[in-house]
Amino acid sequence: MASSLVSAGTLIVSPAHAVATGHAGCPTPTKAEAERSEAARSDQPPRGATAIDGLLVNHIPKGFSLGQVVVDKHDGMSEYGYQWTDTRDEVDRKHRALWVRVVCWPDARKLSGLRDAPFHLGTFSGDPKTAKIGGREVLTQEGDGALGHGRYVGWVERKGTVVTVMAGRPLVPELNKIIKGIRLP
Repeated sequence: MASSLVSAGTLIVSPAHAVATGHAGCPTPTKAEAERSEAARSDQPPRGATAIDGLLVNHIPKGFSLGQVVVDKHDGMSEYGYQWTDTRDEVDRKHRALWVRVVCWPDARKLSGLRDAPFHLGTFSGDPKTAKIGGREVLTQEGDGALGHGRYVGWVERKGTVVTVMAGRPLVPELNKIIKGIRLP
C-alpha cells in the first residue's frame, strides 16, 4: 500500500459512528464515504476538486497518483477530509502530499481556539503563528512527524466549522493558491 499523510489506523472510524453532527452548513460524510475511510481504500487516480462532498478545492497541484477519504468522529466533532499523495515514501523530502479537512466542531468560534481543538491528528501545538494566506487569517506551523514535512494551516470558516490544510514541502509555494481556492457553500 502506498504511503499517506495519515496512517490508516489513525483517523478511521466505523461507519456507524460517522454520522452527521446536525451542525448546519458543515459538510458531513455519507455512510459510503465512512466505509471507504474505514477500509482505507485508495482512489487511483485521485478525485478532483469535489473530493470532499460539500467542499470545493479549486486548486489541486499536479503530480498526485493516489487519493483517500478520511473520516473521524470524536469529542463532539466530526472530521471529513481527503488526502492526495504521490507514490514516494513519506520521508522523501520530494514527497507530494496534500490533506484538506473540514471539522464540524460546535466550539469553533475564534482562530485562537484552534490551539485547544481536540483533533486526533493535526493539533496546533507548540508555537503556531497567525498569518494571512490565501486571503484568510490562519494559524500556521511547520508539519510535525505525524503530518509529514511541510506546512500545516487552519482557520475558522464560520462558527462551528474549521478547515485545515497540510501541504507537503514541495507544495508550500502553492499554499496561497490552494487556500484561496477552498470554498464551502
